[in-house]
Amino acid sequence: MADPKGFLKVTERELPKRRPVPVRIMDWKEVYEQGDPAQLRRQAGRCMDCGVPFCHQGCPLGNLIPEWNDLTWRGEGRAAIDRLHSTNNFPEFTGRLCPAPCESSCVLGINQPAVTIKQVEVSIIDEAFSNGWVQPHPPARLTGKTVAVVGSGPAGLAAAQQLTRAGHTVAVYERDDRIGGLLRYGIPDFKMEKRQIDQRLAQMTAEGTRFRAGVDIGTDITWAQLRERYDAVVVATGAMVPRDLPIPGRDLPGVHFAMEYLTQSNHAVAGDQVPGQLTAEGKHVVVLGGGDTGADCIGTAHRQGALSVTNLAIGKQPSEIRPVGQPWPMHPTLFEVQSAHEEGGEREYLVSTVEFLHNDAGEVRAIRVAETEFVDGKRLPKAGTEREIPADLVLLALGFTGPEQQTLRDQIGLPFDGRGNAARGADYDTSLPGVFVAGDAGRGQSLIVWAIAEGRAAAAAVDRYLEGDTRLPSPIQATARAIAV
Repeated sequence: MADPKGFLKVTERELPKRRPVPVRIMDWKEVYEQGDPAQLRRQAGRCMDCGVPFCHQGCPLGNLIPEWNDLTWRGEGRAAIDRLHSTNNFPEFTGRLCPAPCESSCVLGINQPAVTIKQVEVSIIDEAFSNGWVQPHPPARLTGKTVAVVGSGPAGLAAAQQLTRAGHTVAVYERDDRIGGLLRYGIPDFKMEKRQIDQRLAQMTAEGTRFRAGVDIGTDITWAQLRERYDAVVVATGAMVPRDLPIPGRDLPGVHFAMEYLTQSNHAVAGDQVPGQLTAEGKHVVVLGGGDTGADCIGTAHRQGALSVTNLAIGKQPSEIRPVGQPWPMHPTLFEVQSAHEEGGEREYLVSTVEFLHNDAGEVRAIRVAETEFVDGKRLPKAGTEREIPADLVLLALGFTGPEQQTLRDQIGLPFDGRGNAARGADYDTSLPGVFVAGDAGRGQSLIVWAIAEGRAAAAAVDRYLEGDTRLPSPIQATARAIAV
């Protein structure tokens, strides 16, 4: 039977697959090729007139997914990017890095494969950049108000672009030598090449946003000085404090946090000299942690020529099908196979790390592990199941515990909540007048779509604050929509 748009119902076998480049190439280019336009239009055409499109429920940005799917199906790419930009500042980032909770909420997912929304999204923005449809939109007038945004990840960049377009003078501060935050130095190029960041920064610069890389707020400039210089400050520093594993041997040479390893690799791929760079070349590598950061370490180790790569997770292996306790339209926890996993290596679950073992030179040579058992809700190593796994390089990819607190607390007295996140109100405001918090710094480690959504929402709150009337809806959202449409 034909669907309402004249397409035959497709089966799961017919769905387009994002095929990684063959393993033998192993370069640093993005592993996924651009999708076939005909298949993408077919996918976009599968989007239905749902009545209530639950993909909106799944997307923190509230992307108008059925609208730009329909425009893609009709071949109206320029209108599609306008509709996409009306809610999402950076679809080139989300289309590559987001886990796509929208697809989990797709109504088709009740009884057949969901629309490949993420593929359609990235195809829209790639076509727009290729055709020169992404143009700067400087404000029609300046308000005379100034805003400092600290942190240049997705939350900070989204807040900066929204505030600049509303007419405020915005400066983005970043302590690294280049703008982009974790987008720049946390994400390997095989997942997203850095030209994606650079072309968006070119647009933002042309709109009037000012960028200050290599400036560490709290050290080079105190937070108190920043508050004196600007009418408002947005704290978008992320949740960069890594979760540690305090077990015997933790201090051995060769045991490192994942972000230290990834940052050095990204510098090297960018052409920078990295003295004493951590590398997996010729080593047995063990990655602790089964999330995205762990997968990034796996893919990086492969490209550096590791002898072996083993990925260990303390929990159970997720189900390959939607769990009963996570029904549609919830975003389920599923066993995920990323391109890095397809390239090689071993993955093991229910493995507890007990101790890091050293060689005669005092360097890590192996890790002692045991099976994980659950006792009173706790995950503990099971006695009598210990074994060793060779390891010349161990990478801790165990997540993050929150933002760095010391300078914020000491210099301006910013309070933090019980979870270690910056304390804030419903409007992203803090107890300090003119200081707002957006993204992971206030939310904790989360998805890129939440970071962009919070950056946009925090920008609206800052705009209301600067306009001096918190009772009225902010003009920033109307301004952004008018610019996009």
